[in-house]
Amino acid sequence: MRVCVLGAGVVGLTTAWSLVRDGHDVTIVEARGGAALEASFANGGQLSYSYVAPLADPAVLPKLPAWLLQRDSALRFIPRFDLHQWRWCIAFLLACRGPRARQTALELLGLGALSKAALHEIVERESIAFDHVRNGKLVVYRDRHDFDRAQRKMDVLVAAGSEQRALDASECAVLEPALTHAQPLLAGGIHTPSEEAGDCQRFCVALADALQRRHGVTIRYGTPVQSLVSEGARVVAARCASGDIEADAFVVALGLGSVPLLGALGVHLPIYPLTGYSLTIHAAQRRHTPRVSVTDLHRKIVYAPLGKRLRIAGMVEIAGLGDAQQAGRVALLKRQAQEIFPAAGDYACAETWCGHRPATPDSKPLVGATPYGNLWLNTGHGALGFTLACGSARLIADVIAGRPPSVDIAAYRYNR
Repeated sequence: MRVCVLGAGVVGLTTAWSLVRDGHDVTIVEARGGAALEASFANGGQLSYSYVAPLADPAVLPKLPAWLLQRDSALRFIPRFDLHQWRWCIAFLLACRGPRARQTALELLGLGALSKAALHEIVERESIAFDHVRNGKLVVYRDRHDFDRAQRKMDVLVAAGSEQRALDASECAVLEPALTHAQPLLAGGIHTPSEEAGDCQRFCVALADALQRRHGVTIRYGTPVQSLVSEGARVVAARCASGDIEADAFVVALGLGSVPLLGALGVHLPIYPLTGYSLTIHAAQRRHTPRVSVTDLHRKIVYAPLGKRLRIAGMVEIAGLGDAQQAGRVALLKRQAQEIFPAAGDYACAETWCGHRPATPDSKPLVGATPYGNLWLNTGHGALGFTLACGSARLIADVIAGRPPSVDIAAYRYNR
């Protein structure tokens, strides 16, 4: 079957690979001039298969006033005259309810396990190099109450099969000596030894090359999709300035671009941009750089070693697509990172990046069918795109092939 995949970020490329694996003839259409130039470009680099806590959580609610009013808060809300923003925020608050948040965490854990196995298969079959390390992850807490709550949540995930353990501040510093300077700030941490890290953009570039060279996939870069042409309950073509691209099936993996494209067909997606920032320190100082991936939950900042580089990413802004806060937020990210790892490298010369994560209110991606019989969704992965992409790609390949999916795909339907 001819399948057209819209988007050449990590979600679109892994979707294409899973479809080619099933014998489909795949074409990828991408607006930008290369692979992974949007949300996949310089993300946090962590592959958090077993620690997939959604942003929407009951613990968020008492912190919202401070987060939303303080300019240096980890989460920042900049209100717009945008009905879509307010609808998303209301849905986010509803998703923070305890039972729903716990169910979401379990569902993401299942998809994460599927994604881990799928990524390992891709890496093994295609011999992809992307600074991939199986180094574990340490989430550190500064507040004792938050740490105690995290241990209770950990018990639920451990019961569901996740391998985790709680450490006090001194044990955190023993596990990760680069945290010695920050030990007085810490209440404790949760260590997940099975977690991994890697450079998402390098992974995507290598996978795009393998898809073209080894599997005959056509990638049409620099080709924005203007609209989807439908006849009855089917899509017949993706309309581009250079002409229509016809196919038997279409998979939309455009992240934020999925919203207006599908909206024109009457399919309204609960996706809103959450702005994040990253720094990449080149020639990081080995003695003072973490060997494991570290998450400072208080600051909402992640640290991932990528070869000789250190990737630092974080912050959440609910502000739409504007990036007027970029310079100030990057400066704040540098200051906050130096609290934890002051000697990691030359922060003044760090490569900076600002991107918009396509997020749903409950942190689960939108995967599966639409009202159009041959139009499928694989989008809205938010901050978990690299972690969940290979798993959601396999789900889409399963449903297109008519196979029973490995996890309950109903949990990811767009109108849940």
